[in-house]
Amino acid sequence: MAGPPEASRGARILANAPRELVSAPLERLGEGIGKVVYASPKWVVKRSRSDTEVIGLIVLWRLLRRWDRFLPVGLGKHLLQRPSRRIRILRVFTQLMVTVLPDSVWYATHIGTVWRRYRDQNHRGEALARNYLLGTDLIPAYVAFPETRVRVKGWPFWLTVDHATERAECTLHQRLNALARDGRFDEIETWLHRFLDLRQRGWQLGLFSVDAHLKNFGVVGDRVVLIDSGGLTDEWHEVENKLAFEDVAVEPHIQLGLGPVLGARPDIAQRFNARWKQLVCVKGVRRHWQALRPVTAPEGV
Repeated sequence: MAGPPEASRGARILANAPRELVSAPLERLGEGIGKVVYASPKWVVKRSRSDTEVIGLIVLWRLLRRWDRFLPVGLGKHLLQRPSRRIRILRVFTQLMVTVLPDSVWYATHIGTVWRRYRDQNHRGEALARNYLLGTDLIPAYVAFPETRVRVKGWPFWLTVDHATERAECTLHQRLNALARDGRFDEIETWLHRFLDLRQRGWQLGLFSVDAHLKNFGVVGDRVVLIDSGGLTDEWHEVENKLAFEDVAVEPHIQLGLGPVLGARPDIAQRFNARWKQLVCVKGVRRHWQALRPVTAPEGV
């Protein structure tokens, strides 16, 4: 059987799945709202959640945020930030609640609006990554192969996959926190420069991530790579809307979750904030964006 359509451009096509994908059960590496990630030492495969699973997670997320004040201090936030067996059990119960009610009930609520927005944004981001980034060093390497059943630890125990991506060593967020614990702040600054360089290379392709959280980027060797394409857009008006928010951010490193990482080095935080404000603004992004896709400036600008 032929590989997936996206295998025709930028992917390495294999006659068979990599041996390590079929030689032992794959570890559960992590999960997001729309996917569950499993991995061997070198490769990553993903299971897409069903619509009811995604809606169940959205319902659970809203309930935990609403009930956070009644839960033990920090428990709601901890469950949301660190998915575990407990959160998965809660998700199963909310999913059962979702399946009891007709789909039309959920789709007519704000929860349905959030689900549609997430679905559309995620599909578009994946399509943009496939069309513009596949085969570049801006994302992990990608291999395609005939449909193959692989074992995974835990439910559903088996997956049928036809592609895999290179496994990042860790997220950029994890790397920076590890370096901070070891007091290796010069290396932190180097990785932050690489992060901003990666973003500028994306802009040159007419792509911008509106969800540039450090957990959405990974580390492969000495490279920063995009590992979650859900926030990608090629629509300039969306870029401008996001940059309008960036304009009012006084300390960008705090918005990125770098407060604890750079708490001991305010000088690095200051330099990073200055470079971020210089680059992540309409003028800074447009300078790169116009290289391939000119943006029509408003009259009089």
